[in-house]
Amino acid sequence: MRILFIGDVFGAAGRGLIARHLSELVRTLQVDLTIVNAENAAGGFGVTPAIAEELLAYGADVLTSGNHIWDKREIYDFLAREPRLLRPHNYPDELPGSGLYRAKARNGVTVAVINLQGRVYLPNIDCPFRKADQILEQLNQVPVRFVDFHAEVTSEKMALGWYLNGRVSALIGTHTHIPTADERILPGGTAYQTDTGMTGPFDSVIGVEKAPILNKFLTSLPVKMEAAKGLPELHGALVEVDETSGKAVAIERITRLG
Repeated sequence: MRILFIGDVFGAAGRGLIARHLSELVRTLQVDLTIVNAENAAGGFGVTPAIAEELLAYGADVLTSGNHIWDKREIYDFLAREPRLLRPHNYPDELPGSGLYRAKARNGVTVAVINLQGRVYLPNIDCPFRKADQILEQLNQVPVRFVDFHAEVTSEKMALGWYLNGRVSALIGTHTHIPTADERILPGGTAYQTDTGMTGPFDSVIGVEKAPILNKFLTSLPVKMEAAKGLPELHGALVEVDETSGKAVAIERITRLG
């Protein structure tokens, strides 16, 4: 089976890319399940219920997120009632939503989609390594398991990739908005990429208008950050998985311009 993962959708430019390209990608790549990170879909900071529904209507089967999921207060109730929108599972259990969703793919196979968040340079939440162990204990009958690991540093992402090697079908990193060229199949059959990159405006500083960010670096003063619009690019990864064993057999980067 084929699982398409789309990296962090950033602002209106990112949503436009999803609107223009997602259905074509699903058709031409013969995709069985589509996962989209909606972390920055609302102006670069969080996601609203309307935007989540928009992305699902475009063809996303599951939406993942990260630290910005809490930016829009109106999303809290939506998380509680829409299981297809995930928040990192290693936030406290009493918060709304979940980081685990058992999705039914187009070929009838159940896929466990798991959303976790790193702790280095991010909020000091529960350990993603131990939380992953707890989740996997629930999934003995679900061999196909896809992890979006939303984390800042490459070492933490790579460490979790090796920790889950052979226990999940794929671990794809998000958050830094810069696509890495290290996609591979780890020895245990886990597809891995440190960061799949951003789906949004690349004429920017990781999605934000350049001038305010340059001013911040030059002066160290606070600035208002606004989503950029120029040179939109879609970045993602296509993972092919043996649905019986849950082992990945191929991974490739996916890019679409404009």
